[in-house]
Amino acid sequence: MQFAWYHLARSAAFMLTSVLVTAVCAGCGVTRKTADPWRHFPWSLELGEAHSVEKLTIPREAQALAHFLKAQIALNDGEIEAAAEQLALATKADPDTPLLRRRLGLLYLRLNRLPEARAQFEAAVQAEPTDTHSRLLLAGILSALGEEQAAQDQYQTVLAQEPTNQEAHLFLGALYAKQEQYDLAIETLERLTRLNPSSSLAYYYLGRVYAAKQDYPAAEKAYKEAIRLSPTSANLLLDLAELYQLQDKAEEAIDLYRQILKTDPHSTVVRKRLGGLYIGQNRLDEALSELKELEKIEADPQDTRIKIGLIYYEKGELDRAVTEFSLVLAAEPSNDRVRYYLGSVLVEARDFERAVAELEKIPPTSPLYAEAQGQIGYVYQKMGRVDDAIAALERATRANSDSDELAGFLISLYREKGNLERALELARKLVERKPDNDKYHFTLGALYDEAKDKESCIRHMRKAIELNPNNAAALNYLGYTFAEQGTNLDEAEDLIRRALSIEPNDGYYVDSLGWVYYQRGDYRKAIELLERALELVSDDPTITEHLADAYVKVGRHGEALSLYLQAYQQAKEKDQQRRIRAKIEQLGGKVSEVSPANHGGATRP
Repeated sequence: MQFAWYHLARSAAFMLTSVLVTAVCAGCGVTRKTADPWRHFPWSLELGEAHSVEKLTIPREAQALAHFLKAQIALNDGEIEAAAEQLALATKADPDTPLLRRRLGLLYLRLNRLPEARAQFEAAVQAEPTDTHSRLLLAGILSALGEEQAAQDQYQTVLAQEPTNQEAHLFLGALYAKQEQYDLAIETLERLTRLNPSSSLAYYYLGRVYAAKQDYPAAEKAYKEAIRLSPTSANLLLDLAELYQLQDKAEEAIDLYRQILKTDPHSTVVRKRLGGLYIGQNRLDEALSELKELEKIEADPQDTRIKIGLIYYEKGELDRAVTEFSLVLAAEPSNDRVRYYLGSVLVEARDFERAVAELEKIPPTSPLYAEAQGQIGYVYQKMGRVDDAIAALERATRANSDSDELAGFLISLYREKGNLERALELARKLVERKPDNDKYHFTLGALYDEAKDKESCIRHMRKAIELNPNNAAALNYLGYTFAEQGTNLDEAEDLIRRALSIEPNDGYYVDSLGWVYYQRGDYRKAIELLERALELVSDDPTITEHLADAYVKVGRHGEALSLYLQAYQQAKEKDQQRRIRAKIEQLGGKVSEVSPANHGGATRP
């Protein structure tokens, strides 16, 4: 029957054409189209009615052939669903013919109807157990359906029937690798290389398995053998180049990509990888060159334009970055990510008004809305519009209440505005949300210090140190707090020295230690440390004032007056300005000789 089906399939088109031509010629005198072109067949497939008085019983083989022919016509017209429907009817009429099962299974595969395809190929191999092609397809379907053991069984059956079958070796090896059974995969593929030493595919798959196993030298050896057997294979060169990248052999990878471009200058894959490699090496000009070539050959170059814009941004060529991002937005006006990039570039270019205008276009429904509002808040802060900055950050934190970074920025804005109550409220919420975060305890402690609540300040600084004994800022802050109060000076020295062991060249920490010695009355040692602190941080009014205080203690009044005048000029807080002014006048100086800094800004860390 199988032999007959092949010959029927070959002659079917001619037979059907003859029938149709006869039918058309017979109706040449009729101008009305027939509603059913199949009625000109010598039988009716559905009713079994002949064009005669007598009824005709149609043989099942004939029914199967008719449906098979309909399927062929549907396939020729590109109607895959209709073809599958007709082949299913043909198979129903003649279920024992493996050819029909195979054809129907292939159509189901094209339609991604894997369970139905599986059923057809299972029937095909049951009817014809030595049908290797159907068995391989069945194994592939089983693997795709997640039935990997059943797939292995089918591949093993093929190899039992055909020990040299290359496809079975390759697919079985790949399946083992997918299951991370790398040794079995290598054993299977190396067996194939012994059976067929000229198989570049065997070495290629072997290289991929070794790469997945992270045995890169063995992978490189296998890939090179595959390339020796197939020197013009771009895929092999691409995989070897990728392997070089995994091993941080950038120059070897670049050489291979350049080799591929000689024969295929329009390879978008290679241009992208080369561009990425150059970016990773900070060879931005060469990256730009590759991406510009890529932009010319891509059907949709928008992603490449984005990368070009980011490179220009990284290089500081802000006008060019703005141009690239603007081109992308002209094509994709709803691309919020690119609009955020554009806004960020405009912020960097200090084109604040335009930056805000672009960032405001990012809607609340966008995943980037919170970040955009945070950026707007940063811009307003730079413009001195603290209230507008706070409003933007309030919107940002409502959109992303889990962002500690946004919450921290909002706290700093309320502190800058002088609203310590709101800043403390937000900081307490931050600590409640993440009680084991030492940095948040530090922030809350510093705010309590500004609010003159020393007890709470000390409690949270101790907690920060408990959570992270290497938090140098907390160690110094607590030590300086004790030094400022003139209490616990031994503990203060220990805390500050621990901070200095972590950051030995921090001028603020050196100043804190100097102040401990000042409070002990060891003015010589205090001056030694405070002079070093001033060398490290020359523009901090507190450090300058501390050294002046120490000079007064040892009678160096002229040097002290000079430093007080300098500190008064540096000071930003009114309390400190008043205090220093009194010291200047006490030494006979006049504050009219200098102008204090503008009020506002951050205090000493």
